[in-house]
Amino acid sequence: MTYAEYLASDPVVVTAALTGGVHGKEANPNLPETPQEIGRAAAEAEDAGAAVVHVHARTDNGERSFDTERFQEIDDAIREHADDVVIQHSTGGTAAPAEVRHQPLRTDPPPEMASLDMGPLNRYQHLTSENTRALVDSLYDEMREKDIKPELEVFNDGHLNEVHQFIERRDLADPVYATLIFGGGTLTQPRPENLLHSVSNLPEGAVFNTLGFGQHQLPFATMGVLLGGHVRVGLEDNVYYEAGELAASNAQLVERVVRVAEELGRPAASPDEARNVLGLRGRDDQP
Repeated sequence: MTYAEYLASDPVVVTAALTGGVHGKEANPNLPETPQEIGRAAAEAEDAGAAVVHVHARTDNGERSFDTERFQEIDDAIREHADDVVIQHSTGGTAAPAEVRHQPLRTDPPPEMASLDMGPLNRYQHLTSENTRALVDSLYDEMREKDIKPELEVFNDGHLNEVHQFIERRDLADPVYATLIFGGGTLTQPRPENLLHSVSNLPEGAVFNTLGFGQHQLPFATMGVLLGGHVRVGLEDNVYYEAGELAASNAQLVERVVRVAEELGRPAASPDEARNVLGLRGRDDQP
């Protein structure tokens, strides 16, 4: 994607990251945790303009879960409440064994998309995710077998190098889709010039998504729209609507970024338009 595609008013794919696996209702009581809460939040986000929902699973006490059955409950709830939104499972995790990391890929039907972290990273005081090349390759091989589109999560410049090497190791279907992530820890520092640098170092023809944590969510989403990319917002990445004011819902954050994108001349993509942009197999199509 390029600035020229911004000028062409191509639709922007909005992803809503509904819940995550780090903070919970103690950070914002409006954050959904149970399958039914996540299902309803997905429907509200879709109504607000999201084409994709990024899904984590949690146990009944709110802790992170990779369990296939829990993801199945969530997917069933999303299909019960939402119309046609694209489901994207997270495979990211901190200190979780490799076999556990595969479990979100084994629902029936499999998700249309799944995240794939491009390397190791640290966040906060005690959170480390190793993401060895062997694990990245094994997750991707199962995704390819099940026709799941990988969302390559790029947390820093080293991960950009890994994207190029990953493409040399594995045969990815076009278009390559990468999310450029900015924040603290070992993530790329959230400065506008760093977004330009990251976009300029993507593989030729790659489609990109922008993700800024916390107060950087809206400005990085706006810059992503201007550069011809796509955007991710939601309570996983930012629990505030503005300084000192908690967000009322994921839908509220989606509504704002859709409003900004439309003011800048790019309409929000429908789920079917997103499937066309990202080269997805279709919600109910079996691999």
